[in-house]
Amino acid sequence: TLNGAMRRAAVSLLLFALLITGPTAASGHRFGYSKPDQRRWSKAHQSCAGKHQSPIAISSSRAVPLYMPAIELVGYNNLLPGPITLHNNGHSVSLAIPKTDPAKGKHPYIFGGKLQNEYELEGLHFHWGDKNNRGSEHVLNDVRYPLEMHIIHRNRKYKSVAEALGYSDGLTVLGFFYQVTEQDSPEIGGLVRTFAQITDYDKTIQLNHTFTLQSLIDGIDLNRFYTYKGSLTTPPCS
Repeated sequence: TLNGAMRRAAVSLLLFALLITGPTAASGHRFGYSKPDQRRWSKAHQSCAGKHQSPIAISSSRAVPLYMPAIELVGYNNLLPGPITLHNNGHSVSLAIPKTDPAKGKHPYIFGGKLQNEYELEGLHFHWGDKNNRGSEHVLNDVRYPLEMHIIHRNRKYKSVAEALGYSDGLTVLGFFYQVTEQDSPEIGGLVRTFAQITDYDKTIQLNHTFTLQSLIDGIDLNRFYTYKGSLTTPPCS
């Protein structure tokens, strides 16, 4: 559960491109997050013991400053096409977003930073824990935030996520940290409250409204971010 109102953390943008190292068969929901469980991941999935695995612990003092273009978010101010479906996949809540009608414009996409192409929105999901001092997958300066959101994007030169997973430049993820405060952030707070309606594995619910992606990340400085070459954060870790 998440106790209190949610707002975005002041330093919250991560960009990690997925380094695909082999076939990526869909993994089921049968794996755990306890330390003993995580140590067993690599026994079933060799990639989980690789050198480019996400998530990571980020240290500002050890990060290498680089000058690069800002991340450009195109279509993030447009209302997402509905209906938006929330799904409990056994480890997080994911949002399935219908594709934009081509006659009404392009689906949201991103470019800039170290990206060499345009990456189109595929969906998003959340990670949180049972306490407010743990929940995010990544750690920033020894802090684990209550909530972390990942927005998944596919390289436009590939026709599907399935195809993109076969290439090292196939997918990229924007990650955002959220903090608990007394003052609520309307859109993210509203989404979090709907999680209580899908507490069972494989349960889904359709939202009766839509929203903009920008409403989830207002106030973020897109000129400053951490970026690295990573992987899927859960088994098969490829």
